[in-house]
Amino acid sequence: MPGPGGTSRTDAAFAALARLSVRLRWPLVVIWVALAALVPQVLPSLSSETKANNSDFLPKGTPILRAADLAKPFQARNAFSTLLVAGRSGGPLSDADQAAFDRAETAIAHDRSVLDVRDQGLSGDRQARRALIEFRPNVRFDSAEPLFGRMRGAIASAGAPPGLSVHLAGPFAQAVDSRIHDKRSRSLTSQLAILFIIALLLVVFRAVLAPLITLLPAGLSLVVAGPLIGEAAKAGVEVSSLTQILLTVIVLGAGTDYGLFLIYRVREELAAGSEPHAAVSRALSRVGETISFSAACVVCALLSLVLADFGLYRGLGPGLAIGIAVVLIAGLTLLPALLAIFGRVAFWPTHPRPGHEYRGAWGRLASRVIERPRRTLGVGVALFVALALGLLAYQPAGFGSRSAPGGSDSAAGQRVLDAHFPLIVRNPTNVLFRLPKPVWSDPGPVATAGRALAAAPQFAGTLGPLDPNGRALTPAALVALHRQLGPPQRLPLREPRALAGRLPGAVYYVYRATASFISPDGATVQFYVRLRAGEPSSTAALNAVPAIRRTVAGVARRIGAVDQGVTGQAAASYDVSQVSTRDLKRLVPLVLLVIAILLAILLRSLVAPAYLIVSVGLSYLAGLGLAVAVFIGLAGEAGLNFVLPFMMFVFLMALGSDYNILVMTRIREEAATLPLHAAVRRALVATGGTVTSAGLVLAGTFAVLTATGDSQSQQLGLGLAAGVLLDTFFVRTLLIPSTVLLVGRRNWWPSRLARRELPEEEAPPAGVPSGSEPTAPSEVGV
Repeated sequence: MPGPGGTSRTDAAFAALARLSVRLRWPLVVIWVALAALVPQVLPSLSSETKANNSDFLPKGTPILRAADLAKPFQARNAFSTLLVAGRSGGPLSDADQAAFDRAETAIAHDRSVLDVRDQGLSGDRQARRALIEFRPNVRFDSAEPLFGRMRGAIASAGAPPGLSVHLAGPFAQAVDSRIHDKRSRSLTSQLAILFIIALLLVVFRAVLAPLITLLPAGLSLVVAGPLIGEAAKAGVEVSSLTQILLTVIVLGAGTDYGLFLIYRVREELAAGSEPHAAVSRALSRVGETISFSAACVVCALLSLVLADFGLYRGLGPGLAIGIAVVLIAGLTLLPALLAIFGRVAFWPTHPRPGHEYRGAWGRLASRVIERPRRTLGVGVALFVALALGLLAYQPAGFGSRSAPGGSDSAAGQRVLDAHFPLIVRNPTNVLFRLPKPVWSDPGPVATAGRALAAAPQFAGTLGPLDPNGRALTPAALVALHRQLGPPQRLPLREPRALAGRLPGAVYYVYRATASFISPDGATVQFYVRLRAGEPSSTAALNAVPAIRRTVAGVARRIGAVDQGVTGQAAASYDVSQVSTRDLKRLVPLVLLVIAILLAILLRSLVAPAYLIVSVGLSYLAGLGLAVAVFIGLAGEAGLNFVLPFMMFVFLMALGSDYNILVMTRIREEAATLPLHAAVRRALVATGGTVTSAGLVLAGTFAVLTATGDSQSQQLGLGLAAGVLLDTFFVRTLLIPSTVLLVGRRNWWPSRLARRELPEEEAPPAGVPSGSEPTAPSEVGV
């Protein structure tokens, strides 16, 4: 008999693959174990090829990147630098404190990986001090942990007096500490996901070995896929830390789903009386195409991300597609081999056997759907539309410099910065102008720009070339000091003795501080501004960026600047959000088209894919609306992370199609020989447990992110988990079957099945089985 929407040739191909897996079962197990042992040894780890800065992924020509080019004269000579900070609460730093800080600076400066240590002086309250540490060009993020260990050892050896805390701080230090934390977090994510899956499968199967057999191919695939993606990254594929986190949940979740598709069908065949080897062959011939097309939908949706402008999405797509491809191969080779080895023992102590189970939940649900398809569809659509209305309150949230892990050295350093250095210094928004003449010869434009920015409604405070550390310089004094001392970048940290008495008070240090605001050639200047909208990481600051840029452009025209720009967290968040939104609008139709084509090929229909795509889209909108209601409405957050709408769409569209495919192929298979009502009833009972179990597994693995990830991962995990649960319990089990019944045989147009007339039976009362219904072993344990 032809397979589910396919041909007997397709069934035969997968049956042949199953027979091969059965015959070579022991060699296949050995091969997969060997791959898991050897691949991580010969290929680079995924963690060594990560990219953590979202702005690194922006397309060329983005405003923040153009502004970053203007800011290059003010940046460290190497891409990586960090801060050394010291603080004392309750009083100013003593001479002993200062001496200890000097010793720490000197010791760190002698490290072979350190290029320079530039002291940046005391805080305004004189209770803290900081210095900028610049690293040599050979320092890389993936190899920085030993360097930070040596620097922290040097700090400990400096002998800080009691009450003085000395730490490393800043984005690079936080990234290194986060990397250490992430290693533990990824391990915890994997452990929690595995424990959750095993616990759920123990309940589902009521068997000891079946959960382990289901999970083993996915686990080995995860071990193999990581290094393969790392090798791809060496060839130019961008990989972010988000890839590592999602790879764990995607491979374990999807791999377990594909395993459930096959194992449930094997159990059904065993219950029908087949011998184990024959049951494996027949089951794979029936669901092999379903599993393959399910994985193909995910892979194609992920590969479409290579067309995204945002590099974070481009990096996610191919890497995760590799993971899905590996777990598909394992599901079609290793899993049948394991099932052939263990046979009926896999389901011990239960024994799959024929029998009607319509007294179970799926039998009752199937009868109710068949009795009232219009009411079921109407209520379901109304529920999803109501949830989607939550999108009316949607607000995107900016991303921040990643917070340091709690209890880390960089977190303590950040607390010192927050307590003693003003926001305008520790996290400024930078306004830059490129002038036609060096400021040394014409300081007038700088003075004009400073007054204009200070008067702008978007800014609550400014620092610039004429007031670099809170003390003012006149334009004439700036020119005179340059004539006397030369460029400020060349001045030593301490005032030379030869100048003692020649300059009044702290003028030397004020002029030296202008190096942070005037480029060495004097033609580029920058201002630190404090946003009136609030913290640069806030949604309000993100929304203020267009007005800020208009104001800065107006000031640039006023002073005759040849170029201008705005950098900082708010500007970067805004540009990332815009690029992400543009990708969402551009790639949504493409992903829909790709999945619709695959569904049309599998189901041999042009009608069914249309409403299946609509159902997944409705599920996505409802899931996103629910996320808005939870995070913005209940949790009081200012907005959703910018990646959430895009990631939810891609994964719910692709993974939701798995359940579409499973349910629809089974309905089509049964509709070849049964009236449509009976086919739907039989398919719902046979696949209900599979869909429920698979959905709970996938939702649970996503939900694990909430316990192990940062705020971004938590939003993504909860959003995807909610979307999967909505898809599992409402779309696949209620909306799709009721739609199939209302559309009738036209579901399969233009295939021959649409023209095949079979007598329809009357729908039985709720809970009463038809005499011709099949066994439903898939309900055991659900």
